[in-house]
Amino acid sequence: MPGFEVFGEEEKKEIGEVLDTGVLFRYEFPNERRGIYKVRQFEEEFARYCGVAHAQAVTSGTAALKVALTAMGVGPGDEVITQGFTFVATWEAIFDVGAIPVFAEVDDTLNLDPADLEGKITARTKAIIPVHMMGVPARIAEIKAIADRHGIPVLEDTAQAPGAGIKGRKCGSFGLCGTFSFDPVKTMTTGEGGMIITDDEDLWRKMSEYHDHGHDHVANPGGRGGEGRSFIGFNFRMMELQGAIGLAQLAKLDGIIAAQRRNKEALRELVGQLPGVSFRTVIDPAGDNASFLAFFLPDAAEARRVNEILGQNGAGAVYFANNTWHYYPKWEHLLAGSTLARSGWPFEEAGGRRRVHYDPAALPRSAALLDRLLVYPVPVKLSPERLEQIGKAVKAAC
Repeated sequence: MPGFEVFGEEEKKEIGEVLDTGVLFRYEFPNERRGIYKVRQFEEEFARYCGVAHAQAVTSGTAALKVALTAMGVGPGDEVITQGFTFVATWEAIFDVGAIPVFAEVDDTLNLDPADLEGKITARTKAIIPVHMMGVPARIAEIKAIADRHGIPVLEDTAQAPGAGIKGRKCGSFGLCGTFSFDPVKTMTTGEGGMIITDDEDLWRKMSEYHDHGHDHVANPGGRGGEGRSFIGFNFRMMELQGAIGLAQLAKLDGIIAAQRRNKEALRELVGQLPGVSFRTVIDPAGDNASFLAFFLPDAAEARRVNEILGQNGAGAVYFANNTWHYYPKWEHLLAGSTLARSGWPFEEAGGRRRVHYDPAALPRSAALLDRLLVYPVPVKLSPERLEQIGKAVKAAC
C-alpha cells in the first residue's frame, strides 16, 4: 500500500536537484536555486492531477486539516461533524482550532453515513468532514446535498484515498476543500507532508498566508519580511526535499493504484472462499484506489475465530474493532477527556465547565459493522509466495 515500495531513481533525481541548489526552504534565495521550486511545482501538478485550481502543501495531513479549518473560519463555539471510524488526526485538528468534534455513524462503505448525518446537524455546525477511509470514496454526493441544504461547507479528509474518485472526478474535489496525507504508510509518501486542494481562490490565499506565519506573499523589493500581514498565522511549511519526493511519487500514483487493484482482486478471490463472507460497498469500483481489502463475516465471534486462524498461519488481518488509532470506542484519551492543559482544555473551559462528554456506546450501528470487519492492507508489490501463504491461511480458516 505505501509509496515507499516504489522508491527509485526518480526520487533520487528530484532530491539531487534540490541538493545541488543548497536551498531546502520553499521560499526565497532566487539566485541560488536557479528557478528550482519543488514545493511550488508539486502544488501545481497535484492540483492539476485532482482537477482543481489550487493546492497548498503543508507539513502533514494533520496540519492540512488544521490549516483548512482555520482558513474556513472554524473556531471556538463551533461544532464539526465527522465519523467515528477515522484516524485520530481528524478530530485532533477539530479540537486544535477550538471547535468540538461531533461523531456520526459509518455505513457499509465504512465512511460517513448520510442517514445519520442530518440528525447531528445543529445551529453550531460549521463544517462537515467525511473521511474517504481506506481508499474508498464516501457517499459524497449525498453528503454534499445535505450540507448544501443547510449551508454548511464540506471538508473532505482524503488522507487515505489519493487518486480515488467517483465517475472520473477525484476525491477531495467535491467539497469546499480536500486534505491529503503523505506520511510513511500512505499510497504516495514524502515521509511526512500533506496537501489541501480547493477551487476557492480566497480560501487558498488564506491557507497560503496562515501556513507561513501570516505573510501575505506579495512581492516586494526588500525580500522576505517586507510583506504585510492581515492575520496571525503559524508555521506549517513543506520543505523542498519533501516537494521533490512528492513530484516523483505523484508521477507514479496511477501505476501504484493499478498494481494495488490487481493485487486486491487476487486477495478478494482468496477471501471469497470464506463461508458467509461479504465485502465492503464500493460506490464506483473504477474509483477505488485499492489500498485495502475490507470484508465482513457473519458475526463478531466468527470474525475473531477466522482472524485467529489467519494469524496462526502468518496471514492475520487487521481487526479494527480492537484498533486504538482509528475507532471511536477505543480512543481512551478522548473518552476520558485527557489533556496536558491545566485548565482542562479542550474538554473544559478555563472556569472548569465541561464542554463535551463522549459516550463509548454512542455509535451502535458502526460498532455492529466494525465487530464483523477484517481488513488486509494491499501492497504495491505482492509476491507469489505471500499470496500462496495467504491462500493457505484462508483455507485453514475455512
